[in-house]
Amino acid sequence: MAKVQLDIAKLEMAASKLRAMAHPMRIAVIDLLNTNEKMSVTQIYKKLKIEQASASHHLNILKNKGVLISKREGKKIFYSLKSKTLTEIIDCINRCNEE
Repeated sequence: MAKVQLDIAKLEMAASKLRAMAHPMRIAVIDLLNTNEKMSVTQIYKKLKIEQASASHHLNILKNKGVLISKREGKKIFYSLKSKTLTEIIDCINRCNEE
């Protein structure tokens, strides 16, 4: 049996992203961006029926942890998922809770 070499830095980065995702509203944002390629803050807070400040707060956390990317187009900033892999993690969690 081969010994698996764990990269502590990669594990810490993964844990940091998972902690950032570990909030129901942030999971909702990720799920929303999984079905819509890019969205503005306004589109996100209206769709999720939350305050603009709350949406901005959650988007900022996800962006700072490398879960989301943002791109300015004129006066608006659009957010999108950095990687679709994150939605696979959410799908896996959902499947685990189906029992």
